[in-house]
Amino acid sequence: MKKHSVWLLGGTLLLSTTVTAEDQNFHDALSSGIVSGDIRLRYESVEQDNALKDADALTVRTRLGYKTGAYHGLSGLLEFEDSRTVAGLDEYNNTLGKNPDYSVIADPETTEVDQAYLQYTRHDVTAKLGRQVITFDNHRFVGHVGWRQDRQTFDALRLSYAPASDLSVDYAFLNQRNRIFAESGDLNSKDHLLNVGYQTPLGKLSGYAYLLEVDEGADNSLDTYGLRYTGKYGVSDVDLIYALEYATQESEAAASDFDADYYKVEAGVGIQGVTVALAYEVLGSDDGAYGFSTPLATLHAHNGWADQFLATPVVGLQDASLTVSGPLAGGKWAMAYHDYSADESSAAVDDLGDEWNLAYNRSFATHYAAGIKYATYAAGDSTAGKVDTDKLWLTLGATF
Repeated sequence: MKKHSVWLLGGTLLLSTTVTAEDQNFHDALSSGIVSGDIRLRYESVEQDNALKDADALTVRTRLGYKTGAYHGLSGLLEFEDSRTVAGLDEYNNTLGKNPDYSVIADPETTEVDQAYLQYTRHDVTAKLGRQVITFDNHRFVGHVGWRQDRQTFDALRLSYAPASDLSVDYAFLNQRNRIFAESGDLNSKDHLLNVGYQTPLGKLSGYAYLLEVDEGADNSLDTYGLRYTGKYGVSDVDLIYALEYATQESEAAASDFDADYYKVEAGVGIQGVTVALAYEVLGSDDGAYGFSTPLATLHAHNGWADQFLATPVVGLQDASLTVSGPLAGGKWAMAYHDYSADESSAAVDDLGDEWNLAYNRSFATHYAAGIKYATYAAGDSTAGKVDTDKLWLTLGATF
């Protein structure tokens, strides 16, 4: 599969509407499909305590798709995505060279095929070929980065096997990572993803192997193997929430060879809709020269919304956090505090700062949603290379 194969798949879906009347069932599968779409208007501001100018962006993301019905197990989807600035409010570094003297807001203008795939399902097996969204577990290792206006998808072959209601096996081969930085930021790859999930009476056990390689003509690999267990158990009117995860990683590139570990422990309690959770997450370091890496993750969902640790520092990262959330006025609020420190601390770098997060989101009139979100990060040791950062988002969206 090369990059243009996705366009060929999309063209196949459209051209197949010319079938003859003798194949009426196939025609019905195409014509009885579902049109879907969503629009998201968002204002984002970034203020940093450095020489960069404060950034402001008003962008709108529009997504429109068509999913066919099934014909003997075969179906398809074609979806387009467009992201634009609105009202000339584009004073930000969009990661593509525009306004480099401003802080970064990673929402470049782009129009592209978001998804275009054919899917075949028979009994317990589903095969999906083409450009598609792939996520596993909590997006810590593989996610769609849906927070950004240009979400992440993959050109891939995915095979899913579900022999029982409590067991799932997923394998995917990716030959292109369609990242959040428009098409110019996409990467050719040779990635193998394997995730096995088993639902137990007390929670879900997942085992995974993510073997990643950027196909750039140079030797490189990033191999991660891990186990995750997460669940919720009710006692009277109280929900006990828990999660345990461990992974080990090996990175090889040119003459370098590094190893690092990852682990996370989380415990929480839910009472009358209010949830309080404590978590301790460690992205390990290899003697202060390499930090545990998750390049396919939905990174914004982890380690604070100020996005200060999208790339793990070479000294690693320890993140101790407290999260509280609950219902309010028909919507949901959430507040979180993060305390960051180095996994391989030294006299120069130990304190990596702390951060507060606050959000409120509410759906209304069936198809609409609005939200406000704020993050403030206070830098730690000056030698860590971080600066105080404040970010604000105002969002209005509609789906159909």
